[in-house]
Amino acid sequence: MYKFFRLTHKWTRIILAVVLLNIAVSGFLLIVKKDFDWIQPPTQKSEGGSVAQFITIEKLYEIVLSQDHPDFKLPTDIDRIDVRPGKAIYKVKSEHNYSEIQVDAVSGKVLSRATRNSDLIEKLHDGSFYGNWVHDWVMVLVSFALVYFTGTGLYLWLFPKLRRKRRRGLR
Repeated sequence: MYKFFRLTHKWTRIILAVVLLNIAVSGFLLIVKKDFDWIQPPTQKSEGGSVAQFITIEKLYEIVLSQDHPDFKLPTDIDRIDVRPGKAIYKVKSEHNYSEIQVDAVSGKVLSRATRNSDLIEKLHDGSFYGNWVHDWVMVLVSFALVYFTGTGLYLWLFPKLRRKRRRGLR
């Protein structure tokens, strides 16, 4: 059993280390994303107003699609719209190139056009950047491998110590 655990550790540790390094670095960047504008654009300041004064989604589509932005040409180019009622902001995210346009929810004024690198980093973190099969299968296997490596690593570390202790006790 000891030899089998050593063999599996030897041949799979490099692959697992690369994947875990990817998860660790991207996870760190996601933790600090609000501290760096190049990772995630800051939420802009709006003129304020109540929810009753917000422009309609139809008007928002007109504003965003009229920006002559290469990632916002058709209504299907819009992936999602984040509504920030407390800040009176719409954050419109594109299906392409991680683009974002922030619009004042009351006046309809475009406040920001930026790239959301945090969305790319998130896809790297969960494996979906490399393909859905990586997200659905490889990351699950990596989770099990991490548990396996923890258990077998403790065994490999503890086994020689217990063996030495038994030998000393026999003398």
